[in-house]
Amino acid sequence: MARPRKPLLSRDRIIEAAGALVDAEGLEAVSTRRLAAALGVSGPSLYNHFRTKDEILDAVADAVSGRVDLSMFDGGQDWRAALHAWAHSYRDALADHPNIVPVLARGPGRRPAGLRLADAVFGAMTAAGWPAAQATRIGALMRYFILGSAMASFAGGFVDDRTAYDPADYPHLGQAHLLAERGREVDEGAFETGLAALLDGLVLQYEALPAS
Repeated sequence: MARPRKPLLSRDRIIEAAGALVDAEGLEAVSTRRLAAALGVSGPSLYNHFRTKDEILDAVADAVSGRVDLSMFDGGQDWRAALHAWAHSYRDALADHPNIVPVLARGPGRRPAGLRLADAVFGAMTAAGWPAAQATRIGALMRYFILGSAMASFAGGFVDDRTAYDPADYPHLGQAHLLAERGREVDEGAFETGLAALLDGLVLQYEALPAS
């Protein structure tokens, strides 16, 4: 039997094509028409794998979540070190895919990788002795911080034009035009500064927990 000239359509091929489109043009660029054209198939054939566009975007988001390393929660590291390592892995997974962050920010819903992520963090915190309610808050807090850091560049929000920031109007932004060219350094430094402050604050709360 002759082999098909085009690879058979699959969920993985759809997710890969949709992810590339999101990365290149944003969430609004995704449509069944655009995806079908990119995959060389008819639009209705996509519905054999996904019922709606939102399901496709959920799958793209979950594929990104699936790249986050969770091995640090398997034991051997204290909870602070584990959260630190996990936060960096999570941010790294999002770094090349900032356009999908708004979908991830909705929460894991029924996404398997997202649920495994939430389960790992909660389980590690309760195993370390955090009360369940506080472990839930820690998971939420970490997610807010990591997703927020991945949505946009602070440094990239400034233009590299010295004349854009008149000292008469902005007396403290005399060096702001330099931020754009140092974006990665500034943003990564801000993430590490915030993460350290957040975790150090949690350590103080942990040390104040009643002895069990």
